[in-house]
Amino acid sequence: MDIQGSVALVTGANRGLGQHLAQELLRRGAAKVYATARNPAQITSAGVIPLALDINDAQSATAAAAAAPDVTLLINNAGNYNEATLLDGSIDDIRALMETHYFGTLSVTRAFAPLLVANAPAAILNVASVLSWLHPANTGAYNAAKAALWAQTDSVREQLATHDVTVTALHVGYMDTDMISELTVDKNDPALIAAAALDGVAAAAREVLADDLTRHTRASLGGDHT
Repeated sequence: MDIQGSVALVTGANRGLGQHLAQELLRRGAAKVYATARNPAQITSAGVIPLALDINDAQSATAAAAAAPDVTLLINNAGNYNEATLLDGSIDDIRALMETHYFGTLSVTRAFAPLLVANAPAAILNVASVLSWLHPANTGAYNAAKAALWAQTDSVREQLATHDVTVTALHVGYMDTDMISELTVDKNDPALIAAAALDGVAAAAREVLADDLTRHTRASLGGDHT
């Protein structure tokens, strides 16, 4: 789809990748950008429209859709992170990741899908992860949540394919954001990732593989995962 002139809504736009996505949308000429967060007072980007949205609250998603009926591009970016392992991590921590990345994203998508169909051509961008495919034990719960989101993305894409709504998954490794600020790992520049993601949306790509780790991991599927 054409980013210029689009009406976009970005979840989790108060910081990190979401903030960069909102800013990049404006830079590319989006007509309107709804920037959402649980507390819209935390939205600091100039030129956006702050909007309250808690993706873990289905009523909040419904209210956001009612407040933004002109959306043509939905970006499901909001997420959370912990290092719960599957065998001995807190079941509440494990459930929190699945509730946000899978059920929360699905709630927002279900709320906006009728609008996207009505406003088509339209698009959805889901922020997944290289951990959709790469599954180290120390991030077992996060891996599972992102793998579930990947499956959700593929199914939603097929369901909306006949309605002129494209669905793109962004897969990327660690980014230099507040969410993982304490991790001592190589991190991608979120501004560059935002630009790559929107290039993918504009090209109606099924997937955006945003860094070398992700490209290598994706190419290894079906091979030796070691």
